[in-house]
Amino acid sequence: MQFPYPIGMEGSGLIHKVGKDRVDFKEGDRVAFVGVTEPKGGSYAEFMALGRKSLVVAIPSKMSFIEAAAIPVSANTMIKVIKALKLNPDDTLFIAGGSGSNGTFAIQLAKDIGCKIAASASKKNHSYMESLGVIKSVDYQDPDWIEQVLEWMPGGVDAAIAIQPNTSMLSMKVVKDGGKIISVSGDQFTTQRNIKSIYFPYKMDVNEELIGIIDKIASKEINITIEKVYDFEDGLDALEKVRTRRARGKSIIEVNK
Repeated sequence: MQFPYPIGMEGSGLIHKVGKDRVDFKEGDRVAFVGVTEPKGGSYAEFMALGRKSLVVAIPSKMSFIEAAAIPVSANTMIKVIKALKLNPDDTLFIAGGSGSNGTFAIQLAKDIGCKIAASASKKNHSYMESLGVIKSVDYQDPDWIEQVLEWMPGGVDAAIAIQPNTSMLSMKVVKDGGKIISVSGDQFTTQRNIKSIYFPYKMDVNEELIGIIDKIASKEINITIEKVYDFEDGLDALEKVRTRRARGKSIIEVNK
């Protein structure tokens, strides 16, 4: 990499030019994308070059670029997580960090399977999570939140998704003996009580599922929440907001208006 180097992994926009070996898209196509680390920089820019390994999906004409930019990383991540857990209807699930962009997708995908869901977030976001499908909301700042989940589900839940960093060990306390847990943030931890730690499936191909999610968002079957759209000049403010880990849904930087 050479500096200055634009950061940013995901975004949306129009295809400006297509490489000779890329036959699935053409100039002017509306797309959302996830770019792996690219030598020329990321998506906080007017143009981004996407390599062969980058994920690029078409978006419907009725979907705005703002909505589309909020989808690729979080939806892709949560589709993989839900599939890796192999959840069944009526399974119970705890989500550590349910109000952010990842949690928003996790709740709705699990609900679509038929799971019963508990999730943690600050108290102001409880009604938001419940509107998505959470049955039991707990405040992670409340010292009794573990007991509250276990009162709701005596013996513990079938599975847990630790979205926020450093939440895996605490989340494991609400998982039943022999249950499952997956860490999205990459926490390093040791399991107990025969609980199975599910590794994040980085190489799982979920392109078709992602296209299906985009269609469901466009038809309003799945909700997507944009907390705030920032002008490019206010990009540092957007990053500071995300660093608080108290976001509701997704923050977007709009490079071109």
